[in-house]
Amino acid sequence: MKQFRILLISLLFLIPVTIYASDIKEYRLDNSLKVMIVENHKAPVATFQVWYRTGSRDEPAGKSGLSHLLEHMMFKGTPRYGPSVFSKIIQKDGGTDNAYTTKDFTVYFELFSSDRIMLSINLEADRMQNLTLDPKEVLSERSVVMEEHRLRYEDDPQNSLFEEVVAAAYKAHPYQRPVIGWMSDLKSIERDDLYNYYKAHYSPSNAVIVIVGDVKPDQIIERIKSSFDNIPPGTLKKNINFLEPEQQGERRVLLKREAELPYLLVAYHTPSFPHEDSYALNVLNLILSGGKSSRLYTSLVYEKKIALNVEADYDGLNRDSYLFFLDATASPGKDIKEVENALYAEIERIKKEPPSEREVQKAKNQIESSFIMEQDSIYLEAMKYGIFEMLGDWKLIDRYLEGIRKVTREDVVRVANRYLKEDNRTVGILIPTKVTGVKSE
Repeated sequence: MKQFRILLISLLFLIPVTIYASDIKEYRLDNSLKVMIVENHKAPVATFQVWYRTGSRDEPAGKSGLSHLLEHMMFKGTPRYGPSVFSKIIQKDGGTDNAYTTKDFTVYFELFSSDRIMLSINLEADRMQNLTLDPKEVLSERSVVMEEHRLRYEDDPQNSLFEEVVAAAYKAHPYQRPVIGWMSDLKSIERDDLYNYYKAHYSPSNAVIVIVGDVKPDQIIERIKSSFDNIPPGTLKKNINFLEPEQQGERRVLLKREAELPYLLVAYHTPSFPHEDSYALNVLNLILSGGKSSRLYTSLVYEKKIALNVEADYDGLNRDSYLFFLDATASPGKDIKEVENALYAEIERIKKEPPSEREVQKAKNQIESSFIMEQDSIYLEAMKYGIFEMLGDWKLIDRYLEGIRKVTREDVVRVANRYLKEDNRTVGILIPTKVTGVKSE
C-alpha cells in the first residue's frame, strides 16, 4: 500500500502545471460583478459561493469585529425572507450552507444537488442588497458573537496567547486585530455601524461569484444576470496597501492563565504570496513540521521528549505580509525555556546545514499533491479559485505551483536566515496558574 501511494504521488507530478487553469469560464456583468463557473459532471452536485473583498483588515478603527458580526447578520433575513428562513429553504431542498470571515475576505456558500442550485441565485441576490438588520436582531447576535469570543479566547488559554502575540507583533497594520473583534469594540457596535459597512462593502463591484459542479455555464449565467444585474454596482473599494514598520527587536508576551501545561508561541514577520520568498517559506514550513518525521517533531518530541507537540505554520495566502508561527506545548515537568531553546536550536541548524534534497522534494510533493487532491471536492476546488481571486487573480494558482517547484535547498536556507531571526520575532509564553476556588468547610 505504501508503494502504491508513492507511485500515485509520483504520477500526479506528470500532470501539467496548468491543471487549475482548465475549463473555467469568466463573465463580467454590467454592474461589475465577476462570475466564475467550472463545469464538472463527476457527480450531480454543485456549489455556489459569493466572495466579498472585505475582512477585518478593512474595518474602521474602534469597530473590530464588524465583518464577522455582519456575516452573522446575513442569515437574519430580508423583507422577502425573514430571520433564519434562508437556511431553512436550503435545508428543505437538501442543501447545506455556511459562511466564514477572514482578515482579507468574507465568503458565503451553498452546496446542493445540481438541480437545486438555482435557489442560491435568488437567495444570494436578495441578501446582497436587501438585508434588514433589525436593531433587536443586531443586539441579540452581538451577544452571540461576544459569547463566541469568550468561548474561543477567554476560555482557551492557547487561543488567548495567540491573540496577544499577534497584537504585539503588529503596531500599525490592521492584522493586529482579531477577526472576531476585541470585546470592547464589539460592545460598541450598533445597527448603523453594520448598515453603513454593509452598504460600503457588499456590492457587485466588490464581489465575485464562484460556481463549480454539474452545471451548464450558458444556462446559469443567464439566471445570474436576471437576478444580479439590477443591483447597483456600488463604489469600487480602493485596495489600501497597509505597511507595518520593520521590527527591530524581539518582543515578548507573558500570559498567566489557568492551564495544565506551559505553552510557547513564536511569530516571525514574513512576506505573503506572490513575493518570491513565499515559496521557500512554504517548503521550510513543511520541512520543520510536515508530519511526525519532520525536524521539529523528531527532535523535541521523539528524541528529547521535552514537548508533547510542536508545529510550524505558514500560509502565505494573505493580501499583506503576515506571520510564520512556531508553537509547542511542554511535556509534564519540563521547563518551557528548555523547549524554547531547543526550538531555536533547530532553526539555527537549518540555517547552517541545508536540508537534504529528499527533505525539500518531500515538502514540495506534500504541497503540490494537496492542491491536486483538492480537485476531488467541488467545494474545495471552488474555495481555491476564490482565495486566489481575492489575492488578485485566480490564475495565480499556476504561478504558485510553478514557484513551489523551483524551490532549492539554498532557497530554504536563505529565507530561514532572512526571516527567522531574533530581532524579527515576537514570543509568547503561557504560564499556568493554579486553579483558584473557595474551599468548602
